[in-house]
Amino acid sequence: MDPLLIVMMALLAVFIFFQFRTSKKRRAEQETLQSKMVPGAEVMTQFGVYGTLLSVDEESNEALLETTPGTVLRVHRQTILKVVENDVAEADSIATDETVIDEPTAIDSASDDTHTVTADGDAKGVDGRAADKGND
Repeated sequence: MDPLLIVMMALLAVFIFFQFRTSKKRRAEQETLQSKMVPGAEVMTQFGVYGTLLSVDEESNEALLETTPGTVLRVHRQTILKVVENDVAEADSIATDETVIDEPTAIDSASDDTHTVTADGDAKGVDGRAADKGND
C-alpha cells in the first residue's frame, strides 16, 4: 500500500469524525435552547435585541418578543440566539449601572513640569508663577 494513500484515508476518517461530533454538539445545543424557550423567558436575538418571549408558534416558525412595555416584535423563531440567564443579566446590568470615576490625583506643587497656558498665552506653573520658558 502506498503511504500517501494511508495518510489520506486517515485524514478523511478524522474529518468525518469531527463532522459527526460537531453536528451532535450543535443538535444538543438546539435541544437545550428549545427546552429553555418558554413564554416569560428573557432571550437575545441574533441581531442583538433583548426581549421577553411571549409566545412561540411552531407551525409558522414565529416568536413574539416584548422588547419594551407595549412593543411586541414578531421574529422568526430561529433568530433567537440564546436564553439569557438571570444571573448573567443581573451582572450585565450592575456593570452598566456602576460608573467608575477616577478621582483627580494631587499634583506636587514643587514640580516644575506642570504648566498651564492662560488666555493671553503666558505659561503659568502650578503655584501661579510664570513658568520658565528656557531650555534646561
